[in-house]
Amino acid sequence: MSYFPSWRLRTSGEVAPDERLPTGQTVVLGLQHVVAMFGSTALAPILMGFDPNTAILFSGIGTLLFFLLTGGRLPSYLGSSFAFIAVVIAATGYAGSGPNPNIGVALGGIVACGALYAAIGLAVHLSGTAWIERLMPPVVTGAIVAAIGLNLAPVAVKSLSGTGFDTAMGLVTALLVGLVAVRGRGMARRLPILIGAAIAYGLYLGLANGLGLAKPIDFARLGEAAWIGLPTFAAPIFSGPAMVLIAPVALILVAENLGHIKGIAAMTGRDYDPLIGRGFLADGLATILSGLGGGTGVTTYAENMGVMAVTRIYSTLVFVAAAGFAILLGFSPKFGALVLTLPVPVVGGLALVVFGLIAATGGRIWVQDRTDFAEARNLVTAAVALIAGAGDLTIRLGDFALGGIGTATFGAILVYHLLGAGPRQDHERGSRADRSPPGEMTPASVSDRRAALRADAMGKP
Repeated sequence: MSYFPSWRLRTSGEVAPDERLPTGQTVVLGLQHVVAMFGSTALAPILMGFDPNTAILFSGIGTLLFFLLTGGRLPSYLGSSFAFIAVVIAATGYAGSGPNPNIGVALGGIVACGALYAAIGLAVHLSGTAWIERLMPPVVTGAIVAAIGLNLAPVAVKSLSGTGFDTAMGLVTALLVGLVAVRGRGMARRLPILIGAAIAYGLYLGLANGLGLAKPIDFARLGEAAWIGLPTFAAPIFSGPAMVLIAPVALILVAENLGHIKGIAAMTGRDYDPLIGRGFLADGLATILSGLGGGTGVTTYAENMGVMAVTRIYSTLVFVAAAGFAILLGFSPKFGALVLTLPVPVVGGLALVVFGLIAATGGRIWVQDRTDFAEARNLVTAAVALIAGAGDLTIRLGDFALGGIGTATFGAILVYHLLGAGPRQDHERGSRADRSPPGEMTPASVSDRRAALRADAMGKP
């Protein structure tokens, strides 16, 4: 079998990963995937003080790298990961608006995270995924994801705590995103961040620039920006504390990517387990490359999986077209300047929703896995991680400091495995199974279905 598929032409019905549409349709569908990933990929760098042009550029380059390393057989798009936001803000002391003055320190940590991620990918490629699933079962993954969202809560609240107008505008922005997500039709429902942000932007423009009720949007930089030009590149600075703080995000990316690949396998009816290691390795290398040039860490995107679910078009060549569009946007300073005109309260409202969704996704993981919180081991694991993350528990050893996200991540893993399944829990599990009505899911039967449920459970919001 050749390294790349032959991509047979198909003009109707479901299109498999190793099939292709006519060139024109492929290009249009690639643009649709760029639109789907745009809201999150542009928002994440803004929340960290990165250049959105640079992030978009490296998302395109990373997607092409993923395509090459997986042999063009695994349909997926790599975009900015929200898992980095909390640790980047903690490592750099970012104030929440404008360029991040300590971006180099964050980039060093992102490179370290990518290296760890790539090493995990190589290990998985050689040994399989079973050890990853044992190391981070859904109760641990859910706790870590929820802790990340809770740790970010003060960042969103701070952006909404200026004037009364700022607070109201942020809350209206959050409501608009929610309305699009709930009431939207067709593809609009897949783009709540992008559409909600656009409506809120227009509303702010009318109230601030038109009626003078708030600080007006300054379009000076937008007018000065060239249509074509280089994005703002930056070099990493390798700081030990920042690297130790940011590198553990690799564990989140592993769980996220594993869920996405399982989800794609379920949609396409194909076995992608042999490609999981290569997928991790590609994502890790793409994160390293992005960090070396000034971009954010990247991950596979659930938004693009949603597009595939709607269109039933899984051709990997569509993602080549999407990557091409992203690279073109990266070389447009005009585009980056437009994104940076987003008002602070609008960004704060978007953050309120996105960070809340991250926290809620932890609960979604538990619900879809049917995690049993009557079992003390699960309950204590989640409790420790949630409070460590929400309270930003920092452990200091000399000059070394491990922030709330790192404490929650390592704490959840260590507590879960150190506690083990004691005899009391085993007895209670058996008792509950005995009392279960006929046909009801018991913890034992849930365990048998975890592999199938994990794909959707670990998806990004």
